[in-house]
Amino acid sequence: MYIDFSSSVDSCKQSSLSSSTAVGFDERMLLHTEVVMKSHPHPERPDRLRTIAASLATAGIFPGKCYPIPAREITREELQMVHSEENIEAVDNTKRMHASYFTPDTYANEHSACAARLAAGLCADLASAIYSGRVKNGFALVRPPGHHAGVKQAMGFCLHNNAAIAAAAAQAAGAKKVLIVDWDVHHGNGTQEIFERSKSVLYISLHRHEGGRFYPGTGAADEVGSMGAEGYCVNIPWSRGGVSDNDYIFAFEQVVLPIALDFNPDFTIISAGFDAARGDPLGCCDVTPAGYASMTQMLNALSGGKLLVILEGGYNLRSISSSATAVIKVLLGESPTIDIENTVPSKAGLRSVLDVLQIQMNFWPTLEANFTKLHSEWGSYAFQDTSEFLEFSLGRIYEENRVKKDVGLVYQYGGDGDERGCCIAYCPSSCVQSPLVIFLVDVDSRCKLQALGLDCVVVL
Repeated sequence: MYIDFSSSVDSCKQSSLSSSTAVGFDERMLLHTEVVMKSHPHPERPDRLRTIAASLATAGIFPGKCYPIPAREITREELQMVHSEENIEAVDNTKRMHASYFTPDTYANEHSACAARLAAGLCADLASAIYSGRVKNGFALVRPPGHHAGVKQAMGFCLHNNAAIAAAAAQAAGAKKVLIVDWDVHHGNGTQEIFERSKSVLYISLHRHEGGRFYPGTGAADEVGSMGAEGYCVNIPWSRGGVSDNDYIFAFEQVVLPIALDFNPDFTIISAGFDAARGDPLGCCDVTPAGYASMTQMLNALSGGKLLVILEGGYNLRSISSSATAVIKVLLGESPTIDIENTVPSKAGLRSVLDVLQIQMNFWPTLEANFTKLHSEWGSYAFQDTSEFLEFSLGRIYEENRVKKDVGLVYQYGGDGDERGCCIAYCPSSCVQSPLVIFLVDVDSRCKLQALGLDCVVVL
């Protein structure tokens, strides 16, 4: 895959670089790949970057409208600002291995250390360029992702923590206060660990949690920071999947923006995982490209527009390419197409926001008015039964016409006079809070799904 950046450079020369959006990308990051061939490709694979890059090129955005940041490998000294020698050595040692694993889901090959250092170096240089005013804002099109990587450990597909390294680079350039908003569907346990004792970096994460049952299990609402930095970790944990634009935008309006405005950051980073996007096989949520664009626009109003967006997760190629493109269009000055005037959250989403407000208003008094108003107007609604969620989930299956390859077979039986063939299965793409046990009965190439008494017919 070869990308000619000359058009981007020429375009940006015609206007001031200080008003340009920068993009960090390097094809060497595509060499980080799983060596051991399995029946299904690893979700964190090179095609993620290829697809986004192709989408941006087709739209004439990059190359074209964005300024390319040249890549460099981050130095050991820069890594030491965030990671221990244990992490640095473990990643560096993979250069001498054809194939290795940090954890069962986190692979490495002989190119992985270089890819991780390039990703971190791009994020650091983008942060410095944005904070110093050399460019207006930026998008780090990088892999491997980073927000699960802690002080010592590489895990969750992540080797070095790109967002934490970018925050350190912004501070080295002069930023006193850095805001990191992490909307990846998984909690950024590594980023939280790195900054949980810091009052100069505010970490806000919106993620599926489900009482700790959703990976990585951290990020409960009562994890608020420690050692005098209580309130500088803000976790907004969803109790189930299926959360949508309305839930995220509602949480932004009620929690994220009020705290961010009080904090008044000099620099803002988005850990932009797109695995809460509609159609993602791991996240099973319902956020649209317009939803991501709206959240980007809200955060772009902070820090004088000094905003860096860093790619984290996202494993549906169509979803990540359309979502990333929508976000970069906002960085370039386009307005989102979504109407956010009257956002009504789901009952589960409202309950999560109320829980967070009740905890965080102890550290951010401005939230007390929001909690009182919401609890007065919506409190009884929030704690009603939420069975409508399952109807939504089955509706999503019907709407998306899920195909047979999306359904994982657990147990099948037939015969004994039953020629229909019945199986117990789960559908990981059905936007449910956990693998939903369903019954499928084959009837004239259509299947009837029955779950807790609710039926839905889909074409298979």
